[in-house]
Amino acid sequence: MAKLTSEEILSYLEEATILELNDLVKAIEEKFGVTAAAPVAVAAVAADDAPAAGPTNVNVVLTSVGDSKVGVIKVVREITGLGLVEAKGLVDKVPSPIKENVPVAEAEEIKKKLMEAGATVEFK
Repeated sequence: MAKLTSEEILSYLEEATILELNDLVKAIEEKFGVTAAAPVAVAAVAADDAPAAGPTNVNVVLTSVGDSKVGVIKVVREITGLGLVEAKGLVDKVPSPIKENVPVAEAEEIKKKLMEAGATVEFK
């Protein structure tokens, strides 16, 4: 088996679509029994501390397409920068994450655009 150089791997990663990269991450997770999720540090909160405000970053998840699938695909393409086939793939596989780890203000803008197109969106 020929070994790939670091440059060849990086070149592939630069040219791959989001869906191809997502499939690659899943394959690596399964093959090596690891997870790509960032570790979360658990901090003890003192009883007299103020309760934490809502999250600063959220994941925007498309939960329903509604009646205007074409309109939703157009908005997903605009938001994600994906091509037509990749955007259609996300819309066809609801619930699907549209953007991950985005500031709440940006997530609200994304939600507004998708809802105007007829979709249902939630934050996780």
